[in-house]
Amino acid sequence: MISSIKFLFARTLGALMVLVIVAILVFSLVHMASGDPIAVLLGDQATASDIAQVRAMYGLDQPLWTQFFLWVQQVLHGNLGTSLFLQRPVAQVLIERAEPTLLLAFFSVVIATLIGVPCGALAAVWRGSKIDQVVSAVAMLAASVPSFWMGLILIRVFAVQMGWFPASGYGPPEASLAGRIDHLVLPSVVLGVLNSALIIRFTRASMLDTLGEDYVRTARAKGLSETTIMVKHVMKNALIPIVTVIGLTAALMIGGTCVTETVFNLPGVGGLVVRAVLRRDYPVIQGTLLVVAFIYVLINFFIDFLYTVIDPRIRLRK
Repeated sequence: MISSIKFLFARTLGALMVLVIVAILVFSLVHMASGDPIAVLLGDQATASDIAQVRAMYGLDQPLWTQFFLWVQQVLHGNLGTSLFLQRPVAQVLIERAEPTLLLAFFSVVIATLIGVPCGALAAVWRGSKIDQVVSAVAMLAASVPSFWMGLILIRVFAVQMGWFPASGYGPPEASLAGRIDHLVLPSVVLGVLNSALIIRFTRASMLDTLGEDYVRTARAKGLSETTIMVKHVMKNALIPIVTVIGLTAALMIGGTCVTETVFNLPGVGGLVVRAVLRRDYPVIQGTLLVVAFIYVLINFFIDFLYTVIDPRIRLRK
């Protein structure tokens, strides 16, 4: 019990430190970028006095350290700020854009796992064979293909030529969730296939390490079937690095769907961030990156606890 409390305290403290560092870096990098958001907001016809007046209205004329502490104070009160261009709270905008991004990330991780784990396991079991060579070649190819190129190919084949799926968008506003799923099939396949490459390689490497352990040779000496050995001994003991890479893939999906969402014109967080960067919309950029960092921390926190479920020999410790 005491060790669990210490573990929770240590992980929580570490998570807070990560979020503080991310907040400082995000705020600094955003404000160091060239371009004035107020000048973009007011347009070319605005005078210098107009720009100065609006900058003072939003507090952008204050020193950076003052702006930073005011922003941190807002965040601590659950307020991520107000978008300069949308004139709406950043939290509200993120909630509205979260559904397609989260669903896209979830389906992509499922596809990547369903492809990566079995293929990596087959490559490890049949090491050096044609199967291993083909799986390794496919994994290398998947890791090299740009997501936008694969997205355009799938749109041309399955949306334009065959008409099986929508080419873009997320359906009409009145559509139900079930009616929107078909809009996520092609982008999910793109991200799932491309990100399965890393899972394939980690699964193969982890299982190869486990196959060389003494208890595997002992199980074979006892006459256990290969299926029993692979399921109960090899795969079970190889799960720790596999779960780790799947968790990291999920985190990367949430923060790295910008290109795919742009190709398929999905109204997700990725498109929101792209437009915010082009407009220099500081509150949206800062709030979105901070939320993504928080999700990263939560996923890593969950993975740490999942280790103890997979392998009871692992104890929660500082």
